Amino acid sequence: MTAALVAGLVAGYGIAMPVGAVGTYLVTVSARTSLRVGLAASLGVATADGLYALVAVLGGTALAAVITPVAGPLRVVSALMLIALAVRITLNAVRTHRRATASAVQTPPPVDGTRAYVSLLGVTLVNPTTVVYFAALVTGDHSAVADSVGARTVFVLAAFGASASWQAFLAVGGAVLGRALAGRRARLVTALASGVVITVLAVRLLTS
Repeated sequence: MTAALVAGLVAGYGIAMPVGAVGTYLVTVSARTSLRVGLAASLGVATADGLYALVAVLGGTALAAVITPVAGPLRVVSALMLIALAVRITLNAVRTHRRATASAVQTPPPVDGTRAYVSLLGVTLVNPTTVVYFAALVTGDHSAVADSVGARTVFVLAAFGASASWQAFLAVGGAVLGRALAGRRARLVTALASGVVITVLAVRLLTS
């Protein structure tokens, strides 16, 4: 059980900690809305990671062999979804900035927790790298999760918990950033910068 716990924590943090386009979007959502919405979005990412960890221990090696030939099209879908998110961030920021008056306090765009959760869950699920990553880990450390239902359960829960804790950390950071950059112009600039960063990362995903 201890080996499965350690393996799950390492796997969860290993896939979650590199901050890419999804992490950038998560920080932006939390900064421009609220910590509650940011935490909902972070749970969407962690749910996808947990599901893929479950798929990996139930037969991820075979699934990875099926996914690998279509990884290219899936990567394109993932990149297009990220670009769509970047465009939405930019348009919302510009629209909100134009509506605000010089003396008005800017209010966050009306994004609720459910929408944030579903958006981040969808973007993460179409990333073929995640399931291949977990499948490779399970194959490489077969003894940690192969022989016991309990060990497999611990591995999946540990991976989910590790991912959730890191995504929540990003959401909290975004909420703090939002309070520090409360001005209309600052929010506009950070939103535009976020849109550019996410687009660049999506293009890199397409060309990788």
